Amino acid sequence: MGIKIGPIETRNRVFLAPMSGVTDEPFRTIAHEHGAGLVVSEMVAGEELVKARPDMLRRALGAEKLSPFVIQLAGREPHWMAEGARVAQDMGAEIIDINMGCPAREVTGGLSGSALMRNLDHAEKLIAATVRASSVPVTLKMRLGWDRNSLNAPELARRAEGQGVALVTVHGRTRCQFYGGTADWAAIARVREAVSIPLIANGDAASVDGAREMLAKSGADGVMIGRGAYGRPWWPGVIAEGLDGGTGLAEPALGEEARIVAEHHERMLLAHGAHHGNRVARKHIGWSVTRLAERHHITPGQASEWRAALLRTDDNDAVRGGLRQLYDIVQERAAA
Repeated sequence: MGIKIGPIETRNRVFLAPMSGVTDEPFRTIAHEHGAGLVVSEMVAGEELVKARPDMLRRALGAEKLSPFVIQLAGREPHWMAEGARVAQDMGAEIIDINMGCPAREVTGGLSGSALMRNLDHAEKLIAATVRASSVPVTLKMRLGWDRNSLNAPELARRAEGQGVALVTVHGRTRCQFYGGTADWAAIARVREAVSIPLIANGDAASVDGAREMLAKSGADGVMIGRGAYGRPWWPGVIAEGLDGGTGLAEPALGEEARIVAEHHERMLLAHGAHHGNRVARKHIGWSVTRLAERHHITPGQASEWRAALLRTDDNDAVRGGLRQLYDIVQERAAA
Protein backbone atom coordinates (compact mmCIF):
# COMPACT_ATOMS: atom_id res chain seq x y z
CA MET A 1 0.00 0.00 0.00
CA GLY A 2 1.91 3.01 -1.28
CA ILE A 3 1.27 6.75 -1.50
CA LYS A 4 0.82 8.55 -4.81
CA ILE A 5 2.96 11.69 -5.17
CA GLY A 6 2.13 12.97 -8.62
CA PRO A 7 3.17 10.18 -11.00
CA ILE A 8 5.31 8.48 -8.33
CA GLU A 9 3.98 5.76 -6.04
CA THR A 10 5.94 4.85 -2.93
CA ARG A 11 6.33 1.20 -1.96
CA ASN A 12 4.58 1.70 1.39
CA ARG A 13 3.10 4.41 3.60
CA VAL A 14 5.85 4.80 6.20
CA PHE A 15 8.41 7.53 5.48
CA LEU A 16 11.65 8.60 7.14
CA ALA A 17 11.57 12.22 8.30
CA PRO A 18 14.25 14.68 7.21
CA MET A 19 16.41 15.44 10.27
CA SER A 20 19.36 17.83 10.16
CA GLY A 21 22.54 16.17 11.34
CA VAL A 22 20.92 12.74 11.19
CA THR A 23 19.54 11.80 7.79
CA ASP A 24 22.72 12.14 5.78
CA GLU A 25 23.30 9.92 2.75
CA PRO A 26 24.48 6.85 4.73
CA PHE A 27 21.48 6.95 7.08
CA ARG A 28 18.97 7.48 4.28
CA THR A 29 20.50 4.78 2.12
CA ILE A 30 20.31 2.18 4.90
CA ALA A 31 16.73 3.20 5.71
CA HIS A 32 15.85 2.84 2.04
CA GLU A 33 17.54 -0.54 1.76
CA HIS A 34 15.59 -1.77 4.77
CA GLY A 35 12.13 -0.86 3.60
CA ALA A 36 11.35 2.81 4.24
CA GLY A 37 8.63 3.96 1.84
CA LEU A 38 10.37 7.29 1.22
CA VAL A 39 13.45 9.00 2.61
CA VAL A 40 14.03 12.76 2.52
CA SER A 41 17.32 14.63 2.58
CA GLU A 42 18.45 16.85 5.39
CA MET A 43 17.19 20.41 5.00
CA VAL A 44 19.09 22.18 2.20
CA ALA A 45 19.13 25.98 1.99
CA GLY A 46 18.04 26.87 -1.54
CA GLU A 47 20.32 29.89 -1.91
CA GLU A 48 23.36 28.05 -0.56
CA LEU A 49 22.71 25.09 -2.83
CA VAL A 50 22.72 27.39 -5.83
CA LYS A 51 25.98 28.91 -4.59
CA ALA A 52 27.42 25.39 -4.25
CA ARG A 53 28.25 25.63 -0.56
CA PRO A 54 30.00 22.31 0.15
CA ASP A 55 27.91 21.26 3.14
CA MET A 56 24.69 21.88 1.22
CA LEU A 57 25.95 19.89 -1.77
CA ARG A 58 26.84 17.05 0.61
CA ARG A 59 23.34 17.11 2.10
CA ALA A 60 21.86 16.77 -1.38
CA LEU A 61 23.76 13.60 -2.33
CA GLY A 62 22.12 10.26 -3.00
CA ALA A 63 20.63 10.35 -6.48
CA GLU A 64 22.56 7.26 -7.58
CA LYS A 65 21.38 5.18 -4.62
CA LEU A 66 17.86 6.35 -3.81
CA SER A 67 14.66 6.27 -5.81
CA PRO A 68 12.52 8.22 -5.55
CA PHE A 69 15.20 10.75 -4.65
CA VAL A 70 13.89 13.61 -2.50
CA ILE A 71 15.65 16.87 -1.65
CA GLN A 72 14.13 19.14 0.98
CA LEU A 73 14.62 22.87 0.38
CA ALA A 74 14.38 25.72 2.86
CA GLY A 75 14.45 29.45 2.30
CA ARG A 76 12.61 32.73 2.65
CA GLU A 77 12.91 34.24 -0.85
CA PRO A 78 10.89 32.98 -3.83
CA HIS A 79 13.79 33.58 -6.24
CA TRP A 80 16.19 31.37 -4.32
CA MET A 81 13.60 28.67 -3.70
CA ALA A 82 12.96 28.51 -7.44
CA GLU A 83 16.64 28.48 -8.32
CA GLY A 84 17.31 25.92 -5.62
CA ALA A 85 14.58 23.70 -7.05
CA ARG A 86 16.20 23.88 -10.48
CA VAL A 87 19.61 22.93 -9.10
CA ALA A 88 18.08 20.12 -7.03
CA GLN A 89 16.48 18.69 -10.16
CA ASP A 90 19.80 18.92 -11.99
CA MET A 91 21.23 16.84 -9.14
CA GLY A 92 18.62 14.19 -9.78
CA ALA A 93 15.79 15.13 -7.43
CA GLU A 94 12.57 13.34 -8.37
CA ILE A 95 10.59 15.13 -5.65
CA ILE A 96 11.18 18.56 -4.07
CA ASP A 97 10.05 18.96 -0.47
CA ILE A 98 9.58 22.44 1.03
CA ASN A 99 10.48 22.93 4.68
CA MET A 100 8.00 25.02 6.64
CA GLY A 101 8.28 22.96 9.79
CA CYS A 102 11.79 23.31 11.22
CA PRO A 103 11.55 24.94 14.68
CA ALA A 104 15.27 25.62 15.19
CA ARG A 105 15.99 29.21 16.22
CA GLU A 106 18.79 29.60 13.69
CA VAL A 107 16.27 28.74 10.97
CA THR A 108 13.20 30.60 12.21
CA GLY A 109 15.37 33.58 13.10
CA GLY A 110 16.12 33.84 9.39
CA LEU A 111 12.38 33.74 8.66
CA SER A 112 12.59 30.24 7.21
CA GLY A 113 11.20 26.91 8.37
CA SER A 114 8.18 27.15 10.63
CA ALA A 115 8.53 30.95 10.86
CA LEU A 116 6.83 31.01 7.45
CA MET A 117 3.62 29.87 9.13
CA ARG A 118 3.38 33.36 10.63
CA ASN A 119 2.86 34.86 7.18
CA LEU A 120 0.80 32.61 4.93
CA ASP A 121 0.75 35.09 2.05
CA HIS A 122 4.54 35.00 1.88
CA ALA A 123 4.59 31.25 2.41
CA GLU A 124 2.24 30.84 -0.54
CA LYS A 125 4.55 32.90 -2.76
CA LEU A 126 7.45 30.59 -1.88
CA ILE A 127 5.33 27.56 -2.68
CA ALA A 128 4.16 29.00 -5.99
CA ALA A 129 7.70 29.89 -7.07
CA THR A 130 8.98 26.40 -6.22
CA VAL A 131 6.16 24.65 -8.04
CA ARG A 132 6.60 26.82 -11.15
CA ALA A 133 10.32 26.01 -11.24
CA SER A 134 9.79 22.28 -10.83
CA SER A 135 9.02 19.64 -13.42
CA VAL A 136 8.83 17.08 -10.60
CA PRO A 137 6.24 16.81 -7.79
CA VAL A 138 6.55 19.29 -4.93
CA THR A 139 5.59 18.37 -1.37
CA LEU A 140 5.37 20.47 1.79
CA LYS A 141 6.24 19.76 5.43
CA MET A 142 4.79 21.96 8.17
CA ARG A 143 3.71 22.08 11.80
CA LEU A 144 0.26 22.74 13.27
CA GLY A 145 1.11 26.43 13.43
CA TRP A 146 3.45 28.85 15.16
CA ASP A 147 1.75 28.49 18.54
CA ARG A 148 -1.54 27.32 20.03
CA ASN A 149 -3.16 30.65 19.11
CA SER A 150 -2.39 30.24 15.40
CA LEU A 151 -3.19 26.68 14.35
CA ASN A 152 -3.23 27.54 10.64
CA ALA A 153 -1.95 24.29 9.14
CA PRO A 154 -5.32 23.58 7.45
CA GLU A 155 -5.25 26.96 5.69
CA LEU A 156 -1.62 26.60 4.61
CA ALA A 157 -2.32 23.10 3.32
CA ARG A 158 -5.35 24.36 1.38
CA ARG A 159 -3.29 27.11 -0.23
CA ALA A 160 -0.48 24.66 -1.00
CA GLU A 161 -2.87 22.32 -2.76
CA GLY A 162 -4.18 25.25 -4.74
CA GLN A 163 -0.66 26.04 -5.93
CA GLY A 164 -0.07 22.49 -7.08
CA VAL A 165 1.63 20.80 -4.13
CA ALA A 166 1.21 17.02 -4.42
CA LEU A 167 1.41 15.99 -0.74
CA VAL A 168 1.61 17.61 2.68
CA THR A 169 3.20 16.36 5.88
CA VAL A 170 2.14 17.78 9.24
CA HIS A 171 4.04 17.42 12.50
CA GLY A 172 1.50 17.40 15.32
CA ARG A 173 3.15 20.15 17.35
CA THR A 174 3.42 23.91 17.02
CA ARG A 175 6.75 25.59 16.50
CA CYS A 176 6.69 26.95 20.04
CA GLN A 177 6.38 23.43 21.42
CA PHE A 178 9.60 22.42 19.66
CA TYR A 179 9.68 18.70 20.63
CA GLY A 180 8.14 19.06 24.07
CA GLY A 181 4.88 17.59 25.27
CA THR A 182 3.09 15.19 22.98
CA ALA A 183 2.09 15.45 19.35
CA ASP A 184 -1.60 16.21 18.79
CA TRP A 185 -2.58 13.65 16.17
CA ALA A 186 -6.26 14.61 16.31
CA ALA A 187 -5.38 18.18 15.32
CA ILE A 188 -3.85 16.85 12.10
CA ALA A 189 -7.34 15.63 11.16
CA ARG A 190 -8.36 19.24 10.51
CA VAL A 191 -5.78 19.30 7.71
CA ARG A 192 -7.31 16.12 6.33
CA GLU A 193 -10.65 17.96 6.12
CA ALA A 194 -9.05 20.87 4.24
CA VAL A 195 -7.33 19.03 1.38
CA SER A 196 -7.78 16.09 -0.95
CA ILE A 197 -4.08 15.45 -1.69
CA PRO A 198 -2.22 12.79 0.34
CA LEU A 199 -1.53 13.69 3.96
CA ILE A 200 1.33 12.31 6.05
CA ALA A 201 1.25 12.56 9.87
CA ASN A 202 4.47 13.07 11.85
CA GLY A 203 5.36 13.26 15.52
CA ASP A 204 5.91 10.66 18.27
CA ALA A 205 4.83 7.49 16.46
CA ALA A 206 7.63 5.00 17.13
CA SER A 207 5.87 1.62 17.01
CA VAL A 208 3.39 -0.25 14.85
CA ASP A 209 0.64 0.32 17.40
CA GLY A 210 1.56 4.00 17.62
CA ALA A 211 1.46 4.32 13.84
CA ARG A 212 -1.98 2.68 13.72
CA GLU A 213 -3.28 5.07 16.37
CA MET A 214 -1.77 8.06 14.59
CA LEU A 215 -3.44 7.06 11.34
CA ALA A 216 -6.79 6.55 13.05
CA LYS A 217 -6.75 9.86 14.92
CA SER A 218 -5.31 12.00 12.11
CA GLY A 219 -7.07 10.48 9.11
CA ALA A 220 -3.69 10.65 7.35
CA ASP A 221 -2.72 8.40 4.47
CA GLY A 222 0.70 7.59 5.90
CA VAL A 223 3.11 8.24 8.74
CA MET A 224 6.57 9.77 8.98
CA ILE A 225 9.07 8.44 11.52
CA GLY A 226 11.64 10.84 12.94
CA ARG A 227 13.28 10.36 16.34
CA GLY A 228 11.87 6.84 16.51
CA ALA A 229 14.50 5.91 13.92
CA TYR A 230 17.44 7.15 16.02
CA GLY A 231 19.93 4.32 16.25
CA ARG A 232 17.87 2.08 13.98
CA PRO A 233 17.52 3.36 10.40
CA TRP A 234 15.73 0.12 9.55
CA TRP A 235 12.77 1.07 11.78
CA PRO A 236 10.46 2.76 9.21
CA GLY A 237 10.58 -0.47 7.17
CA VAL A 238 9.73 -2.49 10.27
CA ILE A 239 6.70 -0.31 10.98
CA ALA A 240 5.64 -0.55 7.33
CA GLU A 241 5.79 -4.34 7.51
CA GLY A 242 3.72 -4.29 10.69
CA LEU A 243 1.06 -2.09 9.12
CA ASP A 244 0.90 -3.78 5.73
CA GLY A 245 2.61 -7.15 5.52
CA GLY A 246 4.82 -7.58 2.48
CA THR A 247 5.56 -3.86 2.02
CA GLY A 248 8.53 -3.49 4.41
CA LEU A 249 10.94 -5.77 6.24
CA ALA A 250 10.74 -7.64 9.53
CA GLU A 251 12.74 -6.41 12.51
CA PRO A 252 16.30 -7.72 12.12
CA ALA A 253 17.60 -10.38 14.46
CA LEU A 254 20.49 -9.34 16.69
CA GLY A 255 23.10 -10.76 14.34
CA GLU A 256 21.68 -8.85 11.41
CA GLU A 257 21.33 -5.72 13.55
CA ALA A 258 25.03 -6.00 14.42
CA ARG A 259 25.88 -6.19 10.73
CA ILE A 260 23.75 -3.14 9.87
CA VAL A 261 25.19 -1.02 12.69
CA ALA A 262 28.74 -1.96 11.61
CA GLU A 263 27.92 -1.23 7.97
CA HIS A 264 26.42 2.13 8.92
CA HIS A 265 29.63 3.01 10.75
CA GLU A 266 31.75 2.14 7.72
CA ARG A 267 29.55 4.17 5.39
CA MET A 268 29.81 7.22 7.64
CA LEU A 269 33.60 6.96 7.59
CA LEU A 270 33.54 6.68 3.82
CA ALA A 271 31.14 9.60 3.38
CA HIS A 272 32.71 12.01 5.87
CA GLY A 273 36.32 10.85 6.11
CA ALA A 274 37.92 8.84 8.89
CA HIS A 275 38.36 11.73 11.35
CA HIS A 276 35.10 13.63 10.88
CA GLY A 277 33.18 10.42 10.21
CA ASN A 278 34.24 9.13 13.62
CA ARG A 279 32.56 12.12 15.23
CA VAL A 280 29.47 11.95 13.03
CA ALA A 281 29.07 8.28 13.93
CA ARG A 282 29.15 8.84 17.68
CA LYS A 283 25.56 9.91 18.14
CA HIS A 284 24.30 7.05 15.99
CA ILE A 285 26.33 4.45 17.86
CA GLY A 286 25.22 5.99 21.15
CA TRP A 287 21.60 5.67 20.12
CA SER A 288 22.14 2.04 19.06
CA VAL A 289 23.61 1.23 22.48
CA THR A 290 20.69 2.95 24.18
CA ARG A 291 18.27 0.85 22.10
CA LEU A 292 19.95 -2.33 23.39
CA ALA A 293 19.35 -1.15 26.95
CA GLU A 294 15.73 -0.28 26.19
CA ARG A 295 15.20 -3.90 25.13
CA HIS A 296 16.95 -5.13 28.29
CA HIS A 297 19.85 -6.75 26.43
CA ILE A 298 22.18 -4.72 28.65
CA THR A 299 21.58 -2.69 31.79
CA PRO A 300 21.51 1.12 31.79
CA GLY A 301 24.82 1.07 33.63
CA GLN A 302 26.40 -1.20 31.05
CA ALA A 303 25.02 1.02 28.30
CA SER A 304 26.75 4.00 29.91
CA GLU A 305 30.04 2.07 30.05
CA TRP A 306 29.78 0.99 26.42
CA ARG A 307 28.97 4.51 25.26
CA ALA A 308 32.05 5.78 27.09
CA ALA A 309 34.21 3.12 25.47
CA LEU A 310 32.88 3.57 21.95
CA LEU A 311 32.32 7.31 21.77
CA ARG A 312 35.48 8.68 23.35
CA THR A 313 38.06 7.24 21.01
CA ASP A 314 39.37 8.48 17.69
CA ASP A 315 40.54 4.96 16.85
CA ASN A 316 38.06 3.59 14.33
CA ASP A 317 39.52 0.09 14.65
CA ALA A 318 38.74 0.24 18.37
CA VAL A 319 35.17 1.25 17.54
CA ARG A 320 34.85 -1.64 15.09
CA GLY A 321 36.17 -4.11 17.61
CA GLY A 322 34.04 -2.69 20.39
CA LEU A 323 30.86 -2.99 18.36
CA ARG A 324 31.68 -6.62 17.53
CA GLN A 325 32.39 -7.39 21.18
CA LEU A 326 29.20 -5.68 22.37
CA TYR A 327 26.94 -7.53 19.97
CA ASP A 328 28.73 -10.84 20.62
CA ILE A 329 27.99 -10.44 24.33
CA VAL A 330 24.37 -9.47 23.66
CA GLN A 331 23.81 -12.42 21.34
CA GLU A 332 25.39 -14.87 23.80
CA ARG A 333 23.10 -13.63 26.56
CA ALA A 334 20.05 -13.82 24.32
CA ALA A 335 20.88 -17.42 23.42
CA ALA A 336 21.50 -18.48 27.04
